[in-house]
Amino acid sequence: MTWQERVHDLKRDVVAIAFAIRDPRVPWYAKAVGACVVAYALSPIDLIPDFVPVLGYLDDLVLVPLGLLLVLRLIPADILAEHRVAAAAVVERPVSRAGAAVVIVVWVLAAALLVFSIMRVFGIKMFGDSALS
Repeated sequence: MTWQERVHDLKRDVVAIAFAIRDPRVPWYAKAVGACVVAYALSPIDLIPDFVPVLGYLDDLVLVPLGLLLVLRLIPADILAEHRVAAAAVVERPVSRAGAAVVIVVWVLAAALLVFSIMRVFGIKMFGDSALS
C-alpha cells in the first residue's frame, strides 16, 4: 500500500468516525473516545507545542493515529463498514473551487473592514490629509 493510499484511507476513516460518533448504535465509550480524538486532532492546543523541535510534531504523528486506531477498534465492525461506505462517497466528492473563492473573498473583505475600523478608532490616516478623510 502506497503512502497516498494510506492518506486516502486515513481521511476516509476520520470522516467515518465523525459519522459513527453520531450513530445511536455505537457504544457511549466509543463515542467519548472518538470525540476526544477528533477534538485533539482539530484543537490548536497540543500536548507538546509544535514549535518544540521534533517532539512538537511527534505527538501529532503518534497520538492522533493511535487514538484513531483505538476508536476504530471500539466501533462495531458492521457499523464501521456502513459508515466507511458513506465516508468514501463524501471523500470522493469534488472540491468546489467557486465555494473556496467565495470564502476567501469574504475573509479578505472581513480583514479589510477590521483594519479600516481599527485605523478609524485610533485616528490613523492612510492617505495623509487628503480629501478622502
